[in-house]
Amino acid sequence: MPLPLEQYALIGDRHTAALVGSDGTIDWLCLPRFDSDACFAALLGGPGNGQWALAPTGRSTPAGRRYHHDSLVLDTEIETDTGRVRLTDFMPVRSGDESSHAGPASVVRVISSLDGEVEMRSTIRLAFDNGTRQPLWRAADARGGALIAVAGPDAATIDGDIAHECRCDRADALFRVRPGAPVTIRLTWHGLTANAGQPPRTDAVDDTDEWWRSWVAACTYDGPYRDAVVRSLLTLKAMTYAPSGGMVAAVTTSLPEQLGGPRNWDYRYCWIRDATFTLLALLEAGYRQEAADWREWLVRALAGDPSRLQIMYGIGGERRLPETTVDLPGYAASRPVRVGNAASEQFQLDVYGELMDSLHQGREHQLTAHEDAWAVQRALMDVLEGCWQEPDKGIWEMRGQPQHYVHSKVMAWVAADRAVAAIERSGLSGPLDEWKQLRHDIHTEVCTRGFDRRRNSFVQSYGSTALDASLLLIPAVGFLPPTDPRVLGTIAAIERDLLHDGLLDRYDTCAASTTDGLPPGEGAFLPCTFWLADAHAMAGRPAQAQRIYDHLLELSNDVGLFTEEYDVARSRAVGNLPQALTHVAAVNTAYVLQGSGASRRRAASRSRSRS
Repeated sequence: MPLPLEQYALIGDRHTAALVGSDGTIDWLCLPRFDSDACFAALLGGPGNGQWALAPTGRSTPAGRRYHHDSLVLDTEIETDTGRVRLTDFMPVRSGDESSHAGPASVVRVISSLDGEVEMRSTIRLAFDNGTRQPLWRAADARGGALIAVAGPDAATIDGDIAHECRCDRADALFRVRPGAPVTIRLTWHGLTANAGQPPRTDAVDDTDEWWRSWVAACTYDGPYRDAVVRSLLTLKAMTYAPSGGMVAAVTTSLPEQLGGPRNWDYRYCWIRDATFTLLALLEAGYRQEAADWREWLVRALAGDPSRLQIMYGIGGERRLPETTVDLPGYAASRPVRVGNAASEQFQLDVYGELMDSLHQGREHQLTAHEDAWAVQRALMDVLEGCWQEPDKGIWEMRGQPQHYVHSKVMAWVAADRAVAAIERSGLSGPLDEWKQLRHDIHTEVCTRGFDRRRNSFVQSYGSTALDASLLLIPAVGFLPPTDPRVLGTIAAIERDLLHDGLLDRYDTCAASTTDGLPPGEGAFLPCTFWLADAHAMAGRPAQAQRIYDHLLELSNDVGLFTEEYDVARSRAVGNLPQALTHVAAVNTAYVLQGSGASRRRAASRSRSRS
């Protein structure tokens, strides 16, 4: 049985990432990219689905873990009857290149004795093709005791200071560590290439540590939540595919939003919806190049035919993400296990606003103008004018019938508003009067059809009485001022109906009016709870906002990672891990609480451009 999700830590090389358990076991790794098939998939099954177990042979107890200060090098300490050992896990950072010049994808594990002599066992069960295909193991004489595992197009080498032996379905090594004599083991993926080149040096840990520390040194945040902000930024950088600048929503697939349930999705792709949140977090923290790379990914993903805008793309901009299932038991028996995401084919109106807003924010923060961006935006506006009155699947990717979701209409307004701002404030050319009228029409319709006067609140969709936590973004995007009575009424109604034990549900999945097309039940949604803190801060309630934020930080795990959701009843993290949108929200809310945050400036700049 895999560990509780909060017991996993992340290591990565900017092309892919692994999850390391608090017991030193690696239960998840896709090679060579985030979206490649998993070769360690025990997280969604058991050891036979791929796992690297590294532990003392005798009785042992985890004694704590931590990242090296401001890096992605992980130390895990373990107590035994004969001594104390430390596992240092990392992936040497690869360049922003998809070719062989980027270097091989490697996981390096250094085992050190801090006290006494400890017998250790390393058991590596590679299972390619998402944990379903056992490889052929053979010795690699040229590597001096190395082993090679081969299965079709996949191949990986195991080498280092000790020799592993082939044991049918695994590679196994028994060894001892003593003080002053660390042992290094490497797993290197090299696909069809017979020789992966020189493996990382034993001292590669220093280079890796220094790379991450140097990157963090550019962070401009100096507020009271520095540790949480820096760890979130490091996590986001680790989830960014270096060759393209695209950021995955998570490094995992099918970790359940409800234990034992079917709400299990593949998040190893790039969502347009995350664009503005991500761009603002990076710009606020001083990472202009990363923001520019993310914008470049956006424009490239859309180029050619903006009328066929998707809500998500592959990490290299791939359009086809067909959803299939894999024959794995699933985490905590949560099935199906999905690869790919059928939501990529949905019509979701809100992404027009997110895309227009992200490019608007790039101009507002004086990123170098992108020569293709405005042409893409004009084409998107042509499409939006013809489709904004259509029902859609909404921000939560409902799998029921399309509805007129209020958040979607608000974001259509955002698209028109940013288009007007581009003309009025940036001097770009376009049909100003036409887009002003479009902005006015959308605003009028939303305020008329999307607001329930009896509830004194905006509602999830036209004609519904259901609430939706995405409505908390209304003041953040500048649709209405933060202290507008309708906004304050919406905050109060959402807290009354969707807030439980200090955390927000996205919407009521058990309500008869729910249109998501799935069985009821899921965890509280952490990004929405961060948005609640933002809404209170913007409305002039900093004490309430800070209480919410402090509570949320308590729900990160011991190394600062967030999942997407939290199961309040079981006090357990649920959903894919780590979740980019949650970490982005953690950064942005820290700035909001500081009084200089992205959401505050977003609302102010948009309100000025509204007529």
